[in-house]
Amino acid sequence: MGERTTPDSSPDSSQAKRAEELRAELRRHEHLYYVSDAPEISDAAYDALMNELKLIEFAHPELLTPDSPTQRVGGKPAEGFRKVAHSRPMLSLDNVYSAEELAAWEARVRELAGELPVEYVAELKLDGLSVALRYEPTADGGSRLTTGITRGDGQTGEDVTSNIRTIRSVPLTIPAERLKAAGLPPAFEVRGEAVMPQAAFQRLNEEREREGLALAVNPRNAAAGTLRTLDPNTVANRRLDLYAYFLLVEGEFWPQGQRATLDTLAALGFRVNSHRKLVTSVEEMTRFIDQAEADRATLGYEIDGVVLKVDAFVTQQRLGYTGRAPRWAIAYKFTAKSGITQVNGITVQVGRTGKLTPVAELTPVFIGGTTVSRATLHNADFIRNLGLHIGDWVKVERGGDVIPKVVEVLDDAEHPRGSEPYVFPLQCPECHSAVVRAEGEVDFRCVNTDCPAKLRESLLHFASRGVMNIEGLGEAVVQQLLDRKLVQSVADLYKLESQRLELLALDRFATKSTDTLLDEIEASKKAGLARVLMGLGIRFVGERTAELLAEEFGSIEALRAANAEELERVEEVGPRISQAILEFFADKENCDLVKGLRDAGVNMTAEKRQRSAQLAGLTFVLTGTLPTLTRDEAKKKIEAAGGKTASSVSKKTSYVVAGEEAGSKLDRARELKVPVLDEAGLMALLEAAPVAH
Repeated sequence: MGERTTPDSSPDSSQAKRAEELRAELRRHEHLYYVSDAPEISDAAYDALMNELKLIEFAHPELLTPDSPTQRVGGKPAEGFRKVAHSRPMLSLDNVYSAEELAAWEARVRELAGELPVEYVAELKLDGLSVALRYEPTADGGSRLTTGITRGDGQTGEDVTSNIRTIRSVPLTIPAERLKAAGLPPAFEVRGEAVMPQAAFQRLNEEREREGLALAVNPRNAAAGTLRTLDPNTVANRRLDLYAYFLLVEGEFWPQGQRATLDTLAALGFRVNSHRKLVTSVEEMTRFIDQAEADRATLGYEIDGVVLKVDAFVTQQRLGYTGRAPRWAIAYKFTAKSGITQVNGITVQVGRTGKLTPVAELTPVFIGGTTVSRATLHNADFIRNLGLHIGDWVKVERGGDVIPKVVEVLDDAEHPRGSEPYVFPLQCPECHSAVVRAEGEVDFRCVNTDCPAKLRESLLHFASRGVMNIEGLGEAVVQQLLDRKLVQSVADLYKLESQRLELLALDRFATKSTDTLLDEIEASKKAGLARVLMGLGIRFVGERTAELLAEEFGSIEALRAANAEELERVEEVGPRISQAILEFFADKENCDLVKGLRDAGVNMTAEKRQRSAQLAGLTFVLTGTLPTLTRDEAKKKIEAAGGKTASSVSKKTSYVVAGEEAGSKLDRARELKVPVLDEAGLMALLEAAPVAH
């Protein structure tokens, strides 16, 4: 090898020009190879261009640009991955599993959309990891990738920019002329799915097998693990891919509609899945779904269903969102994959509410890309109805390709029945206290307030990503905290700062990991009332209900003081939920827990939705296009004044608010003699003096 010299000369104009030519040429070939699947040159020719550019940049470091193709692989993050808030929540999708469920969803969409256009874009549901890519302006009017974020808990993700940059189908820069042609500002965000192609997954497992390591379970888990690897060189070698599907500007979806969004993303240089189609009926949807399932094995990457999205942005706006998902999109999950295996035993898990859940211990069986060795049996009645014995051969499905469950006991010459009947335990397997089953319920529960399993599961639930999001507080750490008696309630997590020496004595804990965990716990204090309500584990209070309660009451004190009538005024809260909330706050230990969290400085407040009683007891149905208000704005004004909105007209409807191109709802209102208001009439009603009660 020749002697390496230190560059000391300034570049002339020809070298600067050549460097820019090489960068442009390399970007073009990257797009042809990784996005268009249409390479024009050999790998050797590509490498030669890359090496020429590296030599110029080495000799003249001042010519090196952050977006150069030579800079896709950078250094490791100095302190792991920092957390970043999303510009708008990355919501999940609701699922359907049959043509009947799909038809019911489509009918609801058309009902809510009224007279607005309803067409759908059918896309493959890629089985990977959702990410958000942020692009910021460059000096020449173009855009440059600045941040790549994982989905995380939907509100906050991890900054994995150094790893995203290694994905060759992700453009590091977008030229100004492409942005201008698309009508897009230089600051925008792209969302998509990072996947590990099946060929890359196979190579990964071949390497792991040679090294004597455990094989990766499936491409999705491998992709997720790869993106969270701290070494970008490792990420680059695993050859992830990324398919873009959403475009946002200032946190809002691109208003041209979903089909135009996908075309724009492709024009900007992103990889967009070619298997997509505009459909207008359930019949066209099911044909696309059937074709996708038929093509599934030949795609070269994993899919687990099809996503249907309403195309028109104005219709998406009217349909809006539930607490966790858009109403204008649905995921059709493919038929569950199944396998035949034998039940070797049944264990019982104890959840945070004391619920006992039986789990079948199975001879491992490979189903849908994953080795399954355990499957849920739900409850004692489920086992009895199956007639399940230890030793039986059973059919196991991965429902929605995710949760394994036993669906059938086999009984034939090839699969003889087991001889050992299963008797459901009448004592808690963890604390050996008696278990009870309340009248009308199917679940047995441990009612011992000191049951260690309930505390363990409560801690894991409280720390989970969708609740207080305390990363690093997994099963192994929680078990050590319990074994050392460092925590005896969820509130004790906030006392661990004073027990730093005890934490350092835990297995695999050092100064850095201890500080990281304590920082995560401290940060969780700001999560807010809705997350705390989820973390408390009140029965039947999930994400949506917690958010509605937080908006209605604004503080844990106000919620605690509410009676059943006040609770049931909250949308989606009925007698069952209100009773569960009242029972929770009637328990002294629960009140002590809330006090402990408050004393620790945990924020248990929320921005209270401002309401008046002006329209209390009145129900409104909106139809047509109003002159100045969007459907969502009108709905919020009505709800803020204490009224309710409904999607269909009935005898219980107080008013129909009709705009231009009002459809069948206006006809129905006239038929039932329901009063009809225009926008001016609605505003007059809202501005009228409140009626005294």
